[in-house]
Amino acid sequence: MNAAGVRMVVTRARSQGTGTSLRPGGEKAAPLRSGEAAAEGRKSYSPVKRRRKARRLSVAYETSEGEEGEGAERLQAPSWQPQDWRRQLDNIRTMRSGKDAPVDQLGAEHCFDPSASPKVQRYQVLLSLMLSSQTKDQVTAGAMQRLRARGLTVDSILQTDDSTLGTLIYPVGFWRVSQPVAGRPGGTTGLQKVSRKLNSCGGRGQSLEQASLASKVKYIKQTTAILQQRYGGDIPASVAELVALPGVGPKMAHLAMAVAWGTVSGIAVDTHVHRIANRLRWTKEATRSPEETRRALEEWLPRELWREINGLLVGFGQQTCLPVRPHCHACLNRALCPAAQGL
Repeated sequence: MNAAGVRMVVTRARSQGTGTSLRPGGEKAAPLRSGEAAAEGRKSYSPVKRRRKARRLSVAYETSEGEEGEGAERLQAPSWQPQDWRRQLDNIRTMRSGKDAPVDQLGAEHCFDPSASPKVQRYQVLLSLMLSSQTKDQVTAGAMQRLRARGLTVDSILQTDDSTLGTLIYPVGFWRVSQPVAGRPGGTTGLQKVSRKLNSCGGRGQSLEQASLASKVKYIKQTTAILQQRYGGDIPASVAELVALPGVGPKMAHLAMAVAWGTVSGIAVDTHVHRIANRLRWTKEATRSPEETRRALEEWLPRELWREINGLLVGFGQQTCLPVRPHCHACLNRALCPAAQGL
């Protein structure tokens, strides 16, 4: 009777999956070793073996065969990547190995005073980026040299009157005025469009060049005042705060984070990067703006390449992949570039 009682208790304990047995009198015994558990399982029927087998089959078959069901884990499809993009990138690196494009000598990382304090250096980086909008690197560098000769700091800019500041940064422009409207060769230029807008707003008598300088001066003064009031003369350390400043766009913000703060916050996309990315089909679909291109590139381009890609493609766009009449005959990517096919 005692033996029978023990067997009944053992069977019930195993059916609950406890893995323990009870001694006569209700005392717990040590857990069964693997050999003992197997032997005990052969002596008496237990549903545990069936449940374990069902769980094992469920997991193995649902995940390996891709069937849907409770507990099944779905496999993530690999993200989209452009065809041959690594070969294209390696070719661009080869073509840019000389580092002799304007951006390599006159870019934002070369326009600040290395002897100034870190805070002043960061301000000069941001100011050079604001000046560089729609402006060639050579023109931006010249304006920065003239500003630095007068002591380029937050205080010095705020103490400089608008007319003098405009003279110092001339001929930095704010709009692209040399290209016809897309799809309309010889049509209305950006200069004419803005001129009409100024005239319609009562801006008669003011040349577009003057309006351009006035806009640039206004943004520089407004942003500099904000930096003094809110940031103690330094620049913000986040993209959100940088783009909130007058005259600062996403490209400038990401470059400022990389050059001034040493932080890679995103891909800096200007007209060169935007143009080349679309020519190489580095975006899943054609994009219509640099900001749209930035988002498309960041979806697939490995993050370790984000800092490099701006300077690499800007220089490539300045020397080879020009906006008009690109030098496809001298490009190593001619056979790999969709835009070069048929040329």
